[in-house]
Amino acid sequence: MTGSTATFQRLGARSLPWGRWSVRTAALTYLTVMLVIPLAVIFRDGLQQGWFGLWRTIVHPVAWHALGLTLWTATVMVIINTVMGLLTAYVLVRYEFPGKSLLNAVVDLPLAIPTLVTGVMLVVLYGPQQALGAWLDREWGLRLVFAPPAIILALLFITFPFVVRAVQPVLQALDREQEQAAATLGAGSWTIFRRITLPALVLPLTTGALLSFARAIGEFGSIIIVAGNIPLYSQTAAIYIFGQVESENRMGASAMSIVLLTLAFTLILLVDWLQQYRRKEP
Repeated sequence: MTGSTATFQRLGARSLPWGRWSVRTAALTYLTVMLVIPLAVIFRDGLQQGWFGLWRTIVHPVAWHALGLTLWTATVMVIINTVMGLLTAYVLVRYEFPGKSLLNAVVDLPLAIPTLVTGVMLVVLYGPQQALGAWLDREWGLRLVFAPPAIILALLFITFPFVVRAVQPVLQALDREQEQAAATLGAGSWTIFRRITLPALVLPLTTGALLSFARAIGEFGSIIIVAGNIPLYSQTAAIYIFGQVESENRMGASAMSIVLLTLAFTLILLVDWLQQYRRKEP
C-alpha cells in the first residue's frame, strides 16, 4: 500500500508541471481571445487617425454632450446611492424586522433582471401617460421619462446593490466592543456612528461607489427605453456608440468606446488597489 502511494506521488509530481502549464495556457488563451483581441481591435479602429483624430471625434458637439451627460448623471447617482446604500446596509445588519430576509434578497434583484425590464418599469410608473407621471408634470413641472432625470432613476435602480453588498459584509464583521465602550461612556448614537463605525466603512463604501460609477457609464438597455435617443438632450455615451454603429461610423463608435473603456479600467484598477490596501490593514 505504501509502495503504491509513493509511486502515485512520483507520477503526480512528474505530471503536475504539465498540468499547471496546460491550465495556464487554457486560461491565457481564453482571456486573449475574449478580452485582449477585441480590445485591440477597438483601439486600432479608434486610433486609425491618431490621437488627434480621436480627440477631434470626441469633442464633436454631439459626442461631447453625450459624454458629459453620462458623467454628470453617473456622479449624481453615485452620491445618492452611496448614502442610501450605506443606510440600507446598516439597517440590514443592525436591525431585526419582519420581512428582512425578503428585503435582503430584493437588493440583488437589479443584478438579475434584464436592464430593458428596468426601463419598461420606469416608463410604466413615470411615463407622461401614466397617473403618477402626468401628476408630476402637471403639478410640479417635472417630466422624468424621456429626459435626463430618467437616466438617474434608471442608474439608481441598476447600481444600488454595489454599495450595499460592498459595505454589508464589513459591517457584519465589525467588532462592536468599541461602540459599546463609547456608549457606556455616554456617547450618542450619531457620535458613535460618525467617529467609530463610519471610518471603518470608508474603504468598502468607496469601493462600492467606484464600481457603481464604472457600471453606470456603460449602461444602455434601460436608458434607451426611459430617455430615448435624443442628441444634445438625452443621448448618453453608450447610446451615442449605438447610433454611430447604426450609421456605420466605426471611427466614432470606437473613439467613444476607448474613452469609456479607459474610464472603466481606471476605476477597476483603483478598486483593486483599495481592496489590496484593505487586506493589508491590521
